Amino acid sequence: MADELKSGASKRTYIEFDHVYKAFGDLSVLDDVTFNVGRGEMVAILGRSGVGKSVTLKHILGFLKPDSGRVFVAGREVSALSEEELMDVRRRVTMVFQSGALFDSLTVGENVAYPLRERALRGLVVSEDDIQQRVDKLLAQVELDDRRELMPSDLSTGMKRAVAIARALAAEPECILYDEPTTMVDPLMAQTLGDLILKVKQQTGLTSVVVTHDMKLARKLADRVVFLVDGRVAFFGTIAEMDQSSVPMVQDFIRLDEVSLLSL
Repeated sequence: MADELKSGASKRTYIEFDHVYKAFGDLSVLDDVTFNVGRGEMVAILGRSGVGKSVTLKHILGFLKPDSGRVFVAGREVSALSEEELMDVRRRVTMVFQSGALFDSLTVGENVAYPLRERALRGLVVSEDDIQQRVDKLLAQVELDDRRELMPSDLSTGMKRAVAIARALAAEPECILYDEPTTMVDPLMAQTLGDLILKVKQQTGLTSVVVTHDMKLARKLADRVVFLVDGRVAFFGTIAEMDQSSVPMVQDFIRLDEVSLLSL
């Protein structure tokens, strides 16, 4: 609670970046980055490749620490936590990686069941019947209940990401981070994944952050948008406010999005 009060965040704030700087050698990746994500809110982090979008996610989970500035999750200063304390944060906040990061040697159903079995190892009482029922429900939620016995190698890239979303939900998190969920999939699958993430948002009300360069996805999902240009926050606000922004790079993204819609 002390950290939360010192950061200036209210109880309604779940994630906060407070003047965060990060460099790798001579390369500055995050330059005075400040923004927040409210509880139950979905924030999209937009920008070109290499501007620091995925680096922000790694700071939320404590995989990276800022050179200066602070990162808060649920009122705790993540950038100051020990590795043991970070494990608790990572149980509350799960990440859906671009690759899906599924276990190749486990079936789809076993992958989704993995977080549930971890809970059992931590001493929480979870029966096998409960695990199987939960897996069935989650796979139905992502419309892959007929793929339960398949191996990850049998799935398309988009399907792997859908399974990864189901596995993330199995952990019963407070927050989900999505790293470029529509990258390297065809337009139809990109739309399907966007619809799935929107459904998860509406059904669960979880706090969410989605890193993307896909303007259409941001418009579909985001309550607010952080737009990074060269590692700096060039814009932070709602979609309606973004449309009125005078920032050249933001306007370039909007124009390209309008051109792509006209070409459909």
